Amino acid sequence: MYPSTLAKRGMVFLFLVVVAFYLYGLGHLPLLGPDEPRYAQVAREMLLRHDLITPTLGGHTWFEKPALLYWTMIASFKLFGVSEWAARLPAAISGMLTVAAVYFIGNRIESRSEDPYGVEHDTLPLGFWSALAAATTIALVAFSRAASFDILLTMTSTWAFACYVPYALAEDEPYSDRPGARSLRAYLAGFYIFIGLSLLAKGLVGLVIPFGVLALFYLLQRRMPRRQTIISLIWGLPLALLVASTWYAPVIMRHGWSFVDQFFIQQHFARFVSNKYHHQQPVYYYLLVIPLITLPWTVFLIEGLLKSKRWINTRGIYSRAEADLNRLRVLALAWFFFPLLFFSFSGSKLPGYILPVLPAAALLVGERLWRLYWDYRISRTSLRLTAAVCLLFSIGVLIYARRTGAIPFSCALIIAATLLVAAHSASLLFSKRLSPIFTIAGATLIVLLVALHCLAPQAAELESSKRLLQLADARGYAAVVIYGMQRSDRTPEFYAAGRVVYGADGEPIMYEGPAQIIEESRRRKESVLTFVPLAEVSQLTGMAAAQTDVIGNNGRYAIIAVSAGSADILPAARGAASPEK
Repeated sequence: MYPSTLAKRGMVFLFLVVVAFYLYGLGHLPLLGPDEPRYAQVAREMLLRHDLITPTLGGHTWFEKPALLYWTMIASFKLFGVSEWAARLPAAISGMLTVAAVYFIGNRIESRSEDPYGVEHDTLPLGFWSALAAATTIALVAFSRAASFDILLTMTSTWAFACYVPYALAEDEPYSDRPGARSLRAYLAGFYIFIGLSLLAKGLVGLVIPFGVLALFYLLQRRMPRRQTIISLIWGLPLALLVASTWYAPVIMRHGWSFVDQFFIQQHFARFVSNKYHHQQPVYYYLLVIPLITLPWTVFLIEGLLKSKRWINTRGIYSRAEADLNRLRVLALAWFFFPLLFFSFSGSKLPGYILPVLPAAALLVGERLWRLYWDYRISRTSLRLTAAVCLLFSIGVLIYARRTGAIPFSCALIIAATLLVAAHSASLLFSKRLSPIFTIAGATLIVLLVALHCLAPQAAELESSKRLLQLADARGYAAVVIYGMQRSDRTPEFYAAGRVVYGADGEPIMYEGPAQIIEESRRRKESVLTFVPLAEVSQLTGMAAAQTDVIGNNGRYAIIAVSAGSADILPAARGAASPEK
């Protein structure tokens, strides 16, 4: 089947919007939190050392994550220079490639049947609606704008399934009806290659998710894989390991047990079975997270999950088109539930861990949007409930802005008005098939853009030390070491690289109290910079044993220059005005 003119135009338009939106404003915010700056700094150090094997942070080996994200960042830094935009570019490209993979998977149904639903084909295909849902899901957008291993794993695992779907759809067909054996082997080889890339993206979970999903996929269908599928493990697993060995082999040869212990035992097994890294959450944590990260399509996802029982029961399905669609639905269900169950029983839980379920959620949502597009008797309730969600959020953002002042009221008005338009369209414009769905998708993008410019900078100020370090540099402290950081903010490791003092364990020295900082200044016989919680600033500035210069604060902590001898305070600091906020 050849795509219709409408489908071609729709995909070109969606492609242009996704590219423009995902690349826009990547450098608008500083690197945030504990992860982004560290990942970017590891990549920068590898680039400066011309070493693609050993990740280091502050000169210390850092085996927390594998190398694929660092490699892509290094390539970005070489092309565009070291910056926030370049650090986040690989994540943005991974997000776009994830959307493309979802489109490819959904379009396999269209490409194998002229008429899967008995409708005329001057329509937008399932692949389009699934890609639209993926591209406008808020969590996929958010993680595509952050230097993150989770979006990279999501992309590689999605393409692994994109390669497996053509093979799975042909698995039960008579031999004469199947696509060429060479073509199917190529798809299967692609599946194993992307598993190898998933191992490079985030370690062993890149192997666990694909095989766990496929095991559940066949279990739900109550059948075994074909003999050829099982035999493919003989050559497929070595192929995946060969791809992964491009980094694992040389890093193990170079560092031996030190790498094995830190990377596999501590960062994989200990992280999964214990709360060693202080990310403990209840077992139902992701059941609370998923409805939030799948907005604005949460209601359609719930509807798709509620319909799943009839998809698993394949009796009464006679056409190949129906069988293909059902098989894709069951794969999406397995893809959604296996990571959910797997990570729910992990001792360490973060929202990003569950990101690989989003492409599956997008396929389930896309199937409901596809049906809604050509028959408004289907999913009408979901559309109205989505309108109600938009209405509630529009009211909630106004109330929150008025009561807390945390959001500029003008920004809250823009967000509320946008959501009201989406709610109105979804609840009233049933005669125009495209209007409600596109209005909800467009409103989501507008709200995210407003949040990027109005809300995110204020939140970023609390999560980054970039501005404080710039103030310190302007006051003459550009070469002063940083001794004593806050555990929740690792941004100095990027913005003050080479000046952060690390301990013997390879971790930055954290602020523990005034005596600690004064003793270090006395030992060094020079000034040091430290980050102090605002509630404890007076304790340090009131110490007679040292001179202090409070340079500025970001609402959570202050940056202070400390000297145990009066001669060490810079003249510019002595005559400085009151600290900036």
